[in-house]
Amino acid sequence: MNLKKWGLLLLPAACLGLAGCGLTGGGSDRVVYANFDDADGFCSQIREAFDRKAKADGIQVDFLDAKNDGNMQIDQLNEVIRSGAGAIVLLAVDGSSIVKTIEKANDAGIPVITVNRSVAGGKVLRAFSDDKEAGRMQGEYMASHLPPNAKIVYFQGDGTQSSAVGRWEGFKEACLDKRSDIQLLSFFDAGWSKAEALKTMMLWMSMFPQIDGVVAGNDEMALGAVQALKSANRLTGCLVSGVDATPSGLAAVEAGEMVQTIKQDAKGQGEGALTLAEGFLKGAPPSSDIAVPFTSITQDNVAQAAN
Repeated sequence: MNLKKWGLLLLPAACLGLAGCGLTGGGSDRVVYANFDDADGFCSQIREAFDRKAKADGIQVDFLDAKNDGNMQIDQLNEVIRSGAGAIVLLAVDGSSIVKTIEKANDAGIPVITVNRSVAGGKVLRAFSDDKEAGRMQGEYMASHLPPNAKIVYFQGDGTQSSAVGRWEGFKEACLDKRSDIQLLSFFDAGWSKAEALKTMMLWMSMFPQIDGVVAGNDEMALGAVQALKSANRLTGCLVSGVDATPSGLAAVEAGEMVQTIKQDAKGQGEGALTLAEGFLKGAPPSSDIAVPFTSITQDNVAQAAN
């Protein structure tokens, strides 16, 4: 979603803002961006948007890649805390194990801004999208378009992450709780992986002669399901929905292989995180999160979204 068009939604932070918790910047003009894994396609889009805005605004950024290793990320941030930083922007590998490290940064007076991924504690500000909203949009679409007595399967992302849980809860409330005739055949935590979803979809097709819909917590898992369905000539008539509006996801919607993807605004999240960090560097500490809305993308608006 274009933030210049729609604006940023400001929400109260969990601790009435880091400024209210006594954090006004780490005494440095350096921002450290700690990514959970540079190889992740969607999060790389967030990183790129952050980097572009930082360069345009003349902000020095050091980028770290934990390669999806929680212990590595803790070690990286401990070094950042030792050497000092004006702010830390964090995409956590593990939202629970990183809490003590966040608290160390809090004690050192270094603001921590989380983007895209939630953490289980510590004082942080967030540039985020409400994942339950994404699931609700998927649920509303499926509730409106699935035939009577439909049978569906669901791919959850990493069940240890609040984003995956929120998307499932939103979908369940908007679809399964509203239409008792829809049967959930199976539910699987595929860890956001296309390969895992493909493998599991092949198994499900051998088990279930009728699958009318596939709902996935991200586009990668949805695309894995599409690949499996196509290989078995079972994609026609099966509604597939994903989240993220990645280039591949949008192309699949445009081609009619997926009926929906939910646009999670990587650009909005990346720019929002930089906006929060800049506030600390410039001596005007922000006191509110930045929430970036989702958008449902279907055949009706995919051409506009792709542009």
